[in-house]
This record gives sequence, C-alpha cells and structure tokens, in this order.
Amino acid sequence: MTESPDTARLDERHPTIVPRRVKFDWSDTPLHWIPGEPVATHFINTLHLLLPAGERWFVHVYKQALPLIDESEERLRREIKGFMGQEAVHAYSHQGVLDRQMLARGLDPRPLTRRIEWLFKTLLGDRPPLPFLSRGRWLNLRIGIIAGIEHYTAVLGQWILDAEALDEAGADPTMMDLLRWHGAEEVEHRSVAFDVYMHTSGAYWRRFVAFFVGVIALPLAVYVGAAFLCAKDPTLHGVRPRIRDYRRAVRRGIFPSNRFMIAAARTYLRRDFHPSEECSTQKALDYLAVSPAARAAGHRAAS
Repeated sequence: MTESPDTARLDERHPTIVPRRVKFDWSDTPLHWIPGEPVATHFINTLHLLLPAGERWFVHVYKQALPLIDESEERLRREIKGFMGQEAVHAYSHQGVLDRQMLARGLDPRPLTRRIEWLFKTLLGDRPPLPFLSRGRWLNLRIGIIAGIEHYTAVLGQWILDAEALDEAGADPTMMDLLRWHGAEEVEHRSVAFDVYMHTSGAYWRRFVAFFVGVIALPLAVYVGAAFLCAKDPTLHGVRPRIRDYRRAVRRGIFPSNRFMIAAARTYLRRDFHPSEECSTQKALDYLAVSPAARAAGHRAAS
C-alpha cells in the first residue's frame, strides 16, 4: 500500500468518520483460518469474543458522554456520532464470526461471551463499583478507559494493515478483510476517544490509572480467550496455548510482540501525547479503497 501524493493535505486529527455497512460471507472460511496455526488463530480470534460486547459498551457510554459536549463543539459531536456508528457496525460484524463461522464449525463461544457481556454490562455498567465514586466520576473513568483501549485498537489496526506475514502464511482472505477493514476504521477514528476524554476530564492521573486497567486486562483476556477457544475447539482435543506458541507466532510475524505493546503504552503515557501523531490515515484510506467489503458497502450505499 503506497501513500498518495495528497497525504500532506489529510487532516490526521479530524478525518471524515462515516460508518460503512459491510457484510461478510463466512461459508468458505475454515475454523483455523491461518493454515497450520490453530493456536495463533485462536489468539487473534479472542478479538471476536471481546469486541461485540466491548464495542456495544463503547456506544452505551458515549450516549451518556454526548450531552457533556457543548453544542458549540459541533465537530467533536459529529465525530462522536460517526465513531458510535462505526463501533456499532464493528460489533455486528464480529458477532457474525461467532454466530456464522465458529458455531457452524462446532465451536460454541457462548459460555464465555455470556461472561464477557456480564463484565461490560455489570462490572463496567452505570452503577459505580465503589461507594466513594459518584456517577459523574465513574463516567469520566470509563471514558478514560475507552480512550486507552482505543489507542491500542488504533496501533493494532495499523499493525494488521502492515502484517504481510499473515498473507504469506495463507490467512483466509475474508477474515483478513474483516480485520483490516476494522483496523483501518480504528486508525481513521483514533483521535475521537482521546479528544472526548480531554474535553470531559483531561486529568493526567486519571488517564494513567484508566490506561492501566486496560493494560492489565488485555493480556489476561487474550490468554483466557485463547485457552477457552482451544479447549472448545473440536479438532484440538484439549490443547492449551503455551508461551512458546505465542513466541512462535511473534517470530513468524503473525501476532504482535510484547515489545510492540509496551512501546505503545509508553507512547500513550507521554504527557504531550495525541493519537493524531501515531498511525497513518492515508494507509487506512488506501486499504478501504480496495477492501472488498468496504467497496461493496459503498456500492450499496450509492444505489
């Protein structure tokens, strides 16, 4: 993917954010969509477990955050609405993998996804978990958590756009299109959650604390999700993901490394950080221009 000569004219902080109503056909996508790599496949499949409930939670929290944005901040309000629209489509699209790809091939994710739904609806729901937290402070903390998560989804979105090793490994093209379309939109709207946080609170200490909630939860969630999927996979007979499986996937370039994730954390925790300085909107747009699902969605919208 090469950069356009118009790159300099792109507004990295405020690109246009519109939902693309994509659709995916999972009928030809195998359960192990990275050939010969069932454990690495399930490491990445953890995203499908987490994202439907997580992205619906983002939308729920932002419906509460929107009234906190002054009417005079018309551009930010418009970007929030575009963000919510994209996140809703992301949730629906990853839910399709659970319902029409995994279940159809004998892997039932619902025992774990029900627990994940509980986590977002109850543990991270509207009622503050601690008595000294007011609803306003709890909302600000959740907005901060989302800002931290969105930093990671953006850098991971850039990673998947650049992950040629997955193509070389023969990864299923429909799954790669889902992941890259989603990754491109994460890069596209990467500034919104941070701008909302800075507008509603902006306290550095809260950004620091909220970020580490995600930093601690993310690797734990990936391991638990991968272990669950391996255990339920009817073809693996109780295989468990091991550290050497993770290291092998990293060496092959089909999974991001701990070093990559730590570097992303250090970037986010700079006091002068802004997401617009990370990733490339042009690379995202270049992929969206050739994505089969995004192109089909554009044709449907135009007809």
